[in-house]
Amino acid sequence: MIPRGVQVFVALDPVDMRWSFDRLAGAALERIGYEARCGALFIYFGKRRDAVKVLFFDGFGMCLFYKRLDRGVFRLPEPCSADARHVEVDESLLDALLDGVDLAEAPKRAPRSRIRVH
Repeated sequence: MIPRGVQVFVALDPVDMRWSFDRLAGAALERIGYEARCGALFIYFGKRRDAVKVLFFDGFGMCLFYKRLDRGVFRLPEPCSADARHVEVDESLLDALLDGVDLAEAPKRAPRSRIRVH
């Protein structure tokens, strides 16, 4: 469902995890500077960082994924500057992030090939 080579933006400021499609789409424009329907993935964390929401447009509508860790917290990627509000990550770091791996210690690896089902 998620195309290969898509841009992935991680918002560094926490959001209210009750936010849904419209408010998260607004946050994509306000905080990251991209229209939510541009085809990129937008990753948002709650204040406790035990949950994450992923927003993206698949060409037909907005999709929203939600994941909560049973224990531990999601680790935010390191920003390039102190005033950065988002970070762009690649597919391998996205996989590590969603698995709850500390991104500073995540091994660099080639992205997994995705099987397309029609």
